Amino acid sequence: MAFWRCGAGGEPAWLEPAMKNILTVLFLLCSLTAARAAESATPAQRLAALGLTLPAVSPVIANYVPAVRSGNLVFLAGQVARGADGKMITGKVGRDLTEAQAAEAARTCALQLLAALQAEIGDLAKVKRIVRVGGFVNCTDDFTAQPKVVNGASDLLVAVFGDAGKHARASVGVNSLPAGAPVEIELVAEVEMER
Repeated sequence: MAFWRCGAGGEPAWLEPAMKNILTVLFLLCSLTAARAAESATPAQRLAALGLTLPAVSPVIANYVPAVRSGNLVFLAGQVARGADGKMITGKVGRDLTEAQAAEAARTCALQLLAALQAEIGDLAKVKRIVRVGGFVNCTDDFTAQPKVVNGASDLLVAVFGDAGKHARASVGVNSLPAGAPVEIELVAEVEMER
């Protein structure tokens, strides 16, 4: 039986392709393991991995409640983005805010919605699916990138819930929103049935 040292010459012709195949299989196994680990992470773990914490539930500003549960569906009232100081973010997209700034506001709205959802059901791990998102963008008449703005919310929901975060959606441009907010996002989630 002969032993070979890599690079010493005289290796059999099959050794290099075999090593490439072994390395490819190992890479695929590592990728699958990482993907499974990400899938098994809880929404709280995914939020932490993103460096995010849920804010306090925003106070209502009119005659409504933040969430209503009907069977295994939770309907969340629209959220307008608040800054770190608790004040509402204001401005018209296409004039006062860029598309990227508005998408960040939509992401903040989604984070606030998750806080309201957790307050209603106790644990985001009870979410079976994000069913629908409604996005309203306070924008100039010539602004047409509403879907890109609302992606700020949608992308966060998919990052937190994986495939269960993929949802039906509407992205609508409007002339104004409460308190001059640039974006308002609403959400419907399917959750585990109460026992």
